[in-house]
Amino acid sequence: MKKTSTRLADGRELIYYDLRDDTVRDATDRRPLDRTVTTSEIRRDPLLGDSVAIASHRQGRTYHPPADECPLCPSEGERLSEIPDSSYDVVVFENRFPSLAGDSGRCEVVCFTSDHNASFADLTEEQAGLVLEAWTDRTSELSHLPSVEQVFCFENRGAEIGVTLGHPHGQIYAYPFTTPRTALMLRSAAAHKEMTGGENLFDAVLERERAGDRVVLEGEHWAAFVPYAAHWPYEVHLYPKRRVPDLLGLDEDARTEFPKVYLELLRRFDRIFGESEPPTPYIAAWHQAPFGSLEEFDGVVREDFALHLELFTIRRTSGKLKFLAGSESGMNVFINDVPPERAAERLREVASS
Repeated sequence: MKKTSTRLADGRELIYYDLRDDTVRDATDRRPLDRTVTTSEIRRDPLLGDSVAIASHRQGRTYHPPADECPLCPSEGERLSEIPDSSYDVVVFENRFPSLAGDSGRCEVVCFTSDHNASFADLTEEQAGLVLEAWTDRTSELSHLPSVEQVFCFENRGAEIGVTLGHPHGQIYAYPFTTPRTALMLRSAAAHKEMTGGENLFDAVLERERAGDRVVLEGEHWAAFVPYAAHWPYEVHLYPKRRVPDLLGLDEDARTEFPKVYLELLRRFDRIFGESEPPTPYIAAWHQAPFGSLEEFDGVVREDFALHLELFTIRRTSGKLKFLAGSESGMNVFINDVPPERAAERLREVASS
C-alpha cells in the first residue's frame, strides 16, 4: 500500500491509498473554494446522559446529485470533484459538511472505488483489503488527536438508509466521547467480569454463538452469526476469533482472510430477497474500544473489548421496511419480525455456489 496525503483548495486533508507503490499523486484541486466554516457543537442531555451533535451547517450539504455531478467521482476535464486526480483506488478526505469538527471531533469520507456504479460487494479481495488498510490507518491517525476518544468506521448503503450520494463510500466519525452504545457494552462487560470472577463477556458470547444454530459462515480467523437477540430483521455480527480491541490489533492472518469473508457476507445480503429486488440497503458498523479512560467502567480495560463488525438491513421482507416507530424510537425497545434463527437459515441458503 502507498499512502499520499495532500490538501484540497479549502484546506481539508485528502489521502490516497494505492495498491501500487509507484503511483504518483500530484493533481491539485482547481476549484475556487472558500475555507470550510462549521458550527458543530456537542450538547449533553442531562436526563439521558448522552451527547447530541448540533450541526446546522449540514442543511446545505449535497443532496442526490445526478451521476455526472457526483462529488465522489474522480475529476475529469473541467468537471471538478472532491478528488482532484482522474482515478483512484481508495481515497479518504475530511468531510466538507462534518457533523463533528475541531474540538468536537472529526468526520471523514472513505471512497471505496472510483467506479460510480459499483458497490463494496463488487470489489476484488485485493481492493477490499486496501479499504481495511485505510480504515486501520485512519483509526491510528485519528486516535492521536487530542479531541478524539473513539473512532467509528461505517458504511450506509441505500436511499432507504438515508444515503444522499450514490457513489460507493463510507464514513469515519472520530468522537470526543465514548458513544452510548459502546458504554452499554462496557458496563455489561464489567458486570459479567465481576459476576463470573474474570470471564470475558465477548469471548463468552462468541463461544456460545459458534456452538449454536445461528452461525452464518466461519473461516479460520473470523466467525459471522445472527445474534440471539437481533434487533433488526437481518443482522449479522462478524468477530475475529482472536479478541483484539480495535483494527490495529488484527494480525496478518486475520487481515488476509477478512476480504473473502466480508465480501461473501455482503453478497449474501444482496441475495436475501431475490434477484428481482433492488440492492439490499444496509448499515455496516465497526465497533472498536475507546482510546480514552475507562475508569468509569469498573475494572474493564481496553483489551477486554472485542473488535467486531455489525451488519444489518432495515428491509424486513420484499418491498417492506422496518421502521423505528413508537416502541423503538420512543423507548428504545426493538420488536423484530424475523426470528434470528430463520434469518441465519436464510443467509446460509443464499451462499455463493
